[in-house]
Amino acid sequence: MAATAIRILGLDPGLSAMGWGVISLDGTRLSHIEHGVIATKPSLGLGLRLLALHRELSSVIARLAPQAIAVELAFVARDPSAALKLGHARAVALLAAAEAGLEIAEYSPNHIKKCVVGAGHAGKDQVQFMVKRLLPACGVKQADAADALAAAITHAHLSGSRARMAMARP
Repeated sequence: MAATAIRILGLDPGLSAMGWGVISLDGTRLSHIEHGVIATKPSLGLGLRLLALHRELSSVIARLAPQAIAVELAFVARDPSAALKLGHARAVALLAAAEAGLEIAEYSPNHIKKCVVGAGHAGKDQVQFMVKRLLPACGVKQADAADALAAAITHAHLSGSRARMAMARP
């Protein structure tokens, strides 16, 4: 990996399944590094599930050494209990990133879909299809991991745009 390349960890937070994906951005070139899903069992109870998410995510961060993290913002569901559980999972993701000293960016689901697919209300299958097109070597099969890779791709595109605009300023 060239010295100018950066690694970006994308996360699709969830209490039952937290998708994650790491990509490399070298100039305008995107490369797939690794992806997966951290799963927890409801029988463990909330505290132990959050601990499992934190430990696994911290391990991914330590092993793959990203410089930035892109986290999907919580989608406000009709079920307040589900929204609260999602909030707990997002908090674990943000905590693990902050502990590692990572740059943290948050993007709405519609923003991610718009950036990757071109339509803010794209379906999960469309997101997965475009992730496979943009990262042909990834072979992603799980929707949660594809969504996480899409968050990382979004950050790569937007951070590159921000850097080019900053360089163009007088």
